[in-house]
Amino acid sequence: MRAVQVVGYHRNLELTELPVPTVVEPHDVIVRIGGAGVCRTDLHILEGQWEQKSGVTLPYTIGHENAGWVTAVGSAVTNVAEGDKVIVHPLITCGLCRACRSGDDVHCTRSQFPGIDTNGGYAEYLRTSARSVVKLDDSLEPADVAALADAGLTAYHAAAKAARRLGPRDTCVVIGAGGLGHIGIQVLKASTAARIVVLDRNPDAVALAAEIGADEGIVADGGQVERVLELTRGEGAEVVVDFVGEGGSTAEGLRMLTQAGDYHVVGYGENLDVPTIDLVSSEITVVGNLVGSYNDLCDLMELAARGLVTLHTSTYPLEKFQDAIDDLDAGRVRGRAILVP
Repeated sequence: MRAVQVVGYHRNLELTELPVPTVVEPHDVIVRIGGAGVCRTDLHILEGQWEQKSGVTLPYTIGHENAGWVTAVGSAVTNVAEGDKVIVHPLITCGLCRACRSGDDVHCTRSQFPGIDTNGGYAEYLRTSARSVVKLDDSLEPADVAALADAGLTAYHAAAKAARRLGPRDTCVVIGAGGLGHIGIQVLKASTAARIVVLDRNPDAVALAAEIGADEGIVADGGQVERVLELTRGEGAEVVVDFVGEGGSTAEGLRMLTQAGDYHVVGYGENLDVPTIDLVSSEITVVGNLVGSYNDLCDLMELAARGLVTLHTSTYPLEKFQDAIDDLDAGRVRGRAILVP
């Protein structure tokens, strides 16, 4: 099969031929890839940011946002069968540790992360686990939803957590309406009656946010903090969800909060600098957000099947992987880039 591999850090990916993966363990599932999302984390991998954390041996196949069709299953697999359309949760988890038993499988103590610390889905086939596959509704196609496996799942996890706090009289500010943000906006719209205010430096992204459910859109070209305070009668927003996490967004996000507000960090890239006295006197809460659980992915697929969450994508043939990487790096991708073998 064809596969795109990391052959060295600070080097371009390379397309190569590898054996098709086969069933090894009773819970193995082999998936023929119908779509593999191209994520900014993939750029960070090539830059070497994950080298120490992942401990992976090069070369290996990249790609952690995957969907496709089941082609083979292990002897103990009962939840899917050959021919089923599936989306793949990014983690392969054990099911036995305390986190897994609690439904918090994203913090599994013995997980594998295809595309990060083992072979992923920039390929024609992927080996994963029965615990990682979610059957797709007949209305959904793998290439259309592949990026929901990580970008969408991360956005859903953060937005669903934020929505638990929000009521009809509240305001939620979303910073960033790009690949993750445009998904988070739709999840919030489906989950809460709160007013949704979206900030982005790109006017096109702000326009897209309005199309998919934002109540207010603000081009972040200066004065955005003051604009949010004006919209909230000087009190600030009950919740801020920051899908950027760099370029000054963290300081601005905290300034937009009301007393006892929640600041959700999703994007990353800069340090969070807040005096502890401000945390104490304002009783604000800072909430970190990783990728969501298997149950979160099931919930997200339900929203997608109902048409409440749609993914804006640009597709590329597998052999055009470098074009997809370059376009993402240059900011030319609207929504998410998807490789289609």
